[in-house]
Amino acid sequence: MTGMTVASPSPARTRRMPAPPGLPGTPSLGYVLFATRWLQAPLYFGLVAAQGVYVFQFFHELIPLIGQVAKGRLQESEVMLTVLNLVDVVMIANLLIMVIVGGYETFVSRIGLAGHRDQPEWLSHVNSNVLKVKLATAIVGISSVHLLQMFVNIQNTTPQALLWGTLIHLAFVVSALILAVMAHLIDRQQDDDHEVVAHGAAAVPAGPAM
Repeated sequence: MTGMTVASPSPARTRRMPAPPGLPGTPSLGYVLFATRWLQAPLYFGLVAAQGVYVFQFFHELIPLIGQVAKGRLQESEVMLTVLNLVDVVMIANLLIMVIVGGYETFVSRIGLAGHRDQPEWLSHVNSNVLKVKLATAIVGISSVHLLQMFVNIQNTTPQALLWGTLIHLAFVVSALILAVMAHLIDRQQDDDHEVVAHGAAAVPAGPAM
């Protein structure tokens, strides 16, 4: 109809509501604290340097081994001990890889290897619990190699050292089992919580169509 004027919206209605704290573009104390996770990045690069040291150590033991074997100067037990030392170095390097890649992915930032053909299988579902179990099992493997070295070199190993080595290895095994059980219980509880939330969302009736 003519002659009617449309009332302009009041300033109170047109006033822009402030953005809630924590959203992008609104720095807060929590956001600053969250950004401090990048302080861990140099630590992981330091572990990369430590891995380079183990690479040097590996070839430092491998090259003399090849020369001594070629000359026939080593017995079978001595070759086995040296090979076990090489296996020990490789397993520690694998442990470093899990700490570097898994720790960075879990505590610093996503690496974004989804779909990459070289992505490790365990990295697709890594979290703090999975990382703890992986590290515990890797430590058990390293301890097993050390214990095997003691048995191979039994003539130069005292009974007391053998006893302590066995007890320490069993302590690592028990610790790994406890961590695995705890991780399984936590994952099952999280799955139950997700199912409860999903059932609750499905039980909410849809609103009437407008």
